[in-house]
Amino acid sequence: MEIHEAFKRALQHLELAEKFLAEGRELIGKDPIQASEKLYKAAEKAVKAIATALNLDEVRKALEKGRWTLSLLDDAIYAISEKLGVKELMDWWDSAYRLHVDGFHDARLRSVDVAKRLGHIDALVNLAKGLCKSVSRDRLWLWAVLKSLV
Repeated sequence: MEIHEAFKRALQHLELAEKFLAEGRELIGKDPIQASEKLYKAAEKAVKAIATALNLDEVRKALEKGRWTLSLLDDAIYAISEKLGVKELMDWWDSAYRLHVDGFHDARLRSVDVAKRLGHIDALVNLAKGLCKSVSRDRLWLWAVLKSLV
């Protein structure tokens, strides 16, 4: 994937992560089932944004398969945690997955249970935001330099 295309894709994932996070936050007190799914989607998009910004092998595999699988997302979490040294990442992802399964599919989480996991989803989206902004400046500069050489 070309540098500029990867950068655009990472930012698209980040934009959706922020959108789902805001929507999920608003739904916590009203509809914990839908809030759970929105917050899970925010976390999923944040993982994809980070993986894309870091140019992880899981992104290539997802493109080859035509979709992301749970095992690719898990592998991306392991790789991101290792690469960035963020040990809490596994806990954040576990909270997101619990929202997806227990909160959305099984409809077992109450608003208070969803709210307790919001901080982990916030942290994951904020990690994506910080990384994409720092990587984007570097990649845009590199992309401009490479384009000028052609």
